[in-house]
Amino acid sequence: MLLLLAAVLMVLLLLLYMLSPLISPKPLALPGAHVVVTGGSSGIGKCIAIECYKQGAFITLVARNEDRLLQAKKEIEKHSINDKQVVLCISVDVSQDYSQVENVIKQAQEKLGPVDMLVNCAGMSLSGKFEDLEVSTFERLMSVNYLGSVYPSRAVITTMKERRVGRIVFLSSQAGQVGLYGFTAYSSSKFAIRGLAEALQMEVKPYNVYVTVAYPPDTDTPGFAEENKTKPLETRLISETTSICTPEQVAKQIVKDAIQGNFNSSIGSDGYMLSSLTCGMAPVTSITEGLQQVATMGLFRVLSLLYLGSFDTIIRRCMTERAKYEIADKTA
Repeated sequence: MLLLLAAVLMVLLLLLYMLSPLISPKPLALPGAHVVVTGGSSGIGKCIAIECYKQGAFITLVARNEDRLLQAKKEIEKHSINDKQVVLCISVDVSQDYSQVENVIKQAQEKLGPVDMLVNCAGMSLSGKFEDLEVSTFERLMSVNYLGSVYPSRAVITTMKERRVGRIVFLSSQAGQVGLYGFTAYSSSKFAIRGLAEALQMEVKPYNVYVTVAYPPDTDTPGFAEENKTKPLETRLISETTSICTPEQVAKQIVKDAIQGNFNSSIGSDGYMLSSLTCGMAPVTSITEGLQQVATMGLFRVLSLLYLGSFDTIIRRCMTERAKYEIADKTA
């Protein structure tokens, strides 16, 4: 009986594997497509723009700093594959005024056509212990990281649904999958992205519009360098338990997943483990993806407990060392 059940299960899994491609979305063709990248003047955003441009897309870069925008435009244009491609630059803060964001998206669409892919890369990170962070820091990060993704997405979604084609990419973080010491403000804003993306995907999937949430690890960008200046020792030591990725590496994976319509985009073995552990009720692009999550959940949970134990050890060690210094200072 057990052998029969095993055989039936294997046949079922094989059938599901064969049917999997049939339920996956049709890949988005980038040649000639209009891709809007917010936060596109540096870091991951700029590298995503370059990657899309290499594949024949027309690019609209959106960021606050005009000088950086123009510099990024020159870098991106070096990677053109035909003389028809265009890089349009628009300076605006996507987290402040929705009507302003809506207007610049309309300008971009008038010049380069409807938006086929929106990549929300505008964001920032500030770290510190919960009681040391100003309340304004929580408000600022929620505004930039969350509303800075809501506004551009809201501005493009109606046209995408009407055309029944589109991709929207949200840049979260591995700190948007697991809350870490020092990231009470940052993690909150990145976890919010996940909830927005899941609800939005359920709304727009019938219109052939697909949402991708990217969870990059620590990445060697100007923003990461700035973040490290004020990062608590505990946070820095926890971050050092994983390797740093290049923005080019992260960008290639995000673009690949967005083209395929994958809901989740992760980098490396740690990223794969975190995505499986935190999948919850998140949508899957294929039956195969869902089966992999089911099969690996138990093992990855064990590994995650080992990780959490090591993080607790780091925090306790830092607390002990800090207490020793305080005692030494008092007795000196």
